[in-house]
This record gives sequence, structure tokens and C-alpha cells, in this order.
Amino acid sequence: MICFPNAKINLGLHILSRRADGYHNIETVFYPIDMCDALEIVPATEGKTVITQTGISVDGKPENNLVMKAYRLLKEDFDLPPISIYLRKQIPVGAGLGGGSSDAAFMIKLLNDFAGLQLSCEQMEMYAARIGADCPFFIRNKPVFAEGTGNVFFPVTISLQGYYLVVIKPSASVSTKEAYARVKPQQPPASLKEVIQLPINEWKNHLTNDFESGVFAQYPEIGEIKQQLYAEGALYAGMSGSGSAVFGIFDKPAKLADSNYLTTFTAVFK
Repeated sequence: MICFPNAKINLGLHILSRRADGYHNIETVFYPIDMCDALEIVPATEGKTVITQTGISVDGKPENNLVMKAYRLLKEDFDLPPISIYLRKQIPVGAGLGGGSSDAAFMIKLLNDFAGLQLSCEQMEMYAARIGADCPFFIRNKPVFAEGTGNVFFPVTISLQGYYLVVIKPSASVSTKEAYARVKPQQPPASLKEVIQLPINEWKNHLTNDFESGVFAQYPEIGEIKQQLYAEGALYAGMSGSGSAVFGIFDKPAKLADSNYLTTFTAVFK
């Protein structure tokens, strides 16, 4: 069985307060996009579960991948057979696009079908939440307003259908810990719940990502990408999550100048 775990972008992100447990309360909007990895599972031929990982290089041993964590998590409660896992990474890492979380969530859904576990979406979300804060988002894979640590979701009525997307990932990568170290929590002038309902051509002046100022100061090339997207006619451009990927939303196909960026992805929102 094969599936194609997709990435997400963050439409704005506010860091509201630091929690007693050391994490932060945030608010953001997760929106799925069509940039995808490929994940396949088949019955094992050697009697044990193994993973083969290709594509973009990922730090750490393959057996420590979040896909394997998802498998081990379900195996604690279910008699899963040994499988061979094939993961091809196409979503850049250290980019704020949620690729690892998506892989894990899609693994849960894939195992649910493969092994006939008959788990509900709510049950799969509970397993996904034990892997990462944004991981449950990819179970239903629909736009949501997220708060808490990014783990409490509410449906949001927004559609980018028909608009054009450009995602640029420079060579620089930004760790989430590093990005949080450069921000000061604060209450925004308006909640993203309100801002996201504005017309897209008004987002430029109202929809903000609190990580940007600190990340752009340390990595000016990331901020330059945002300005380039606006120069090319983006209705809205912003960094996704804690970066380093930057995306632009256009009302017509964008013609970007040739560059040496690690990844440039274009698509039409469906």
C-alpha cells in the first residue's frame, strides 16, 4: 500500500505566552499543500520491520524516523505484522512545512487500512498527538485554526482554491528551538481568527508570523526571499512556521528568476 504524505503551510503565527511546562501558547492556521513525500508499506520478507529511506537526506538513523515511531506506537496496542517500509523524502526538512509530522500521521492511517484496525479519526488523532503537536492535523488534512501548543484545532472557513502557490526553501535550515529563542511572546492586536477572514489582498498588512523578525535577522537571505516574492507580484508572502521555507500566494502563475535555492515548488491550490 502506498500513500503520499503532504506538507502544510502556516498562514500567520502568533506566539502568545510561555507556558509553565516550557512550551509556548501559539495561534496559527494550518493549510495543506500538494508538496508530498511517498510512503509505501508491504509485508516483510525477513520477518522483521525495516525502513528504507531515499530522497532528501534526513539527520539521524532511519530506525529513529517518526514513521518508525508511529509503527512502534500502534504495535504497543495491536498485533501488527512485520512490514517493509519505503519512505522517499521530497518535503524539505528544517523548513516549517511539517514533513516529518505528515509522514507519521500518514503512517498511522496507512497501518489502519493495512491491518484493518478500524480506528476512527479521533482515535488516530490521539495516537498522532503522542508523536508531535502538529501531527494530528494531517489525519483529517483540512485547514484549521490551531491554538495551545499548536495541538488544539478548530475548523476554519477558508479556501485558496484557484490561487497559485510558490514555496522556496533556501539552503539554510532553522531549528524550532533556535527560532523560539529569538522571539518575545506578546498578545497581537487582532486574533488570526479575525485576520484570516480578510480578503487575501489585505493579508500583507495584517497577517504576520512572529518568528520572522528573529529568523530574518540571523538569516537575511530568508527575508530577501519574502521580498522577492512580493516583487514578483505575490498577494501574500510569509515564512511557514519557524522556517526556513517561504511561500507566496499569487493570483496568476509566477515567473521567478533562476536561483540557487535548494527547493522551489509551484502548484495551484485545489
